[in-house]
Amino acid sequence: MTEHPVPEKWRPANHGPKAAARNRAALVSAAREIYARQGLAAPLSAIARRAGVGQGVLYRHFPDRAAVAAAVLEENVRQVEQAAEAEGATSATVLGVLTWHLTESAAFIGLLHADVAISPQGVPPYAQALSERVERALRGHAPHGGRLEAAGDLMLAVAMVSGAVTGPTREERERRARAAWRLLGVEAEPVRPFEE
Repeated sequence: MTEHPVPEKWRPANHGPKAAARNRAALVSAAREIYARQGLAAPLSAIARRAGVGQGVLYRHFPDRAAVAAAVLEENVRQVEQAAEAEGATSATVLGVLTWHLTESAAFIGLLHADVAISPQGVPPYAQALSERVERALRGHAPHGGRLEAAGDLMLAVAMVSGAVTGPTREERERRARAAWRLLGVEAEPVRPFEE
């Protein structure tokens, strides 16, 4: 049997290490979208398809479903931290980024409901650490003398707002989140992802 060479124009380009970073970023972005629409039980094949890669690529980056969810959570927390560190950041702009993530990611909502004070043994260590990072980022911008200054009140408010983030569309979830913040007397604007 003679093997016929594959014409160069039909071969996928091998972009080496650059492709690995792009593929990982595409997988995290796709996972956020798929989880927002289908929940955390969404098939990993849907995430790979949405990212434009094969399942083998997904498994090279993430050995299992938990690793994919953890990567999405880590990226969400990183964006909240970046928003808090940005020049001119205010409590409203940081809470706006946090609210965007709440409306986009069911996994993020679950993380922020990890109430360490009530049940520390039931919270996975990585979720506890991520939740603490979110609290530190928000705490740096909490208005002095405001309603959320007392210890524990800030994350309780976040948990209350995340509990209100329900609805079939992103717009409905955002509307409910904004209403919940208003009821707490807190501004969270604009609701958007952090852009460097």
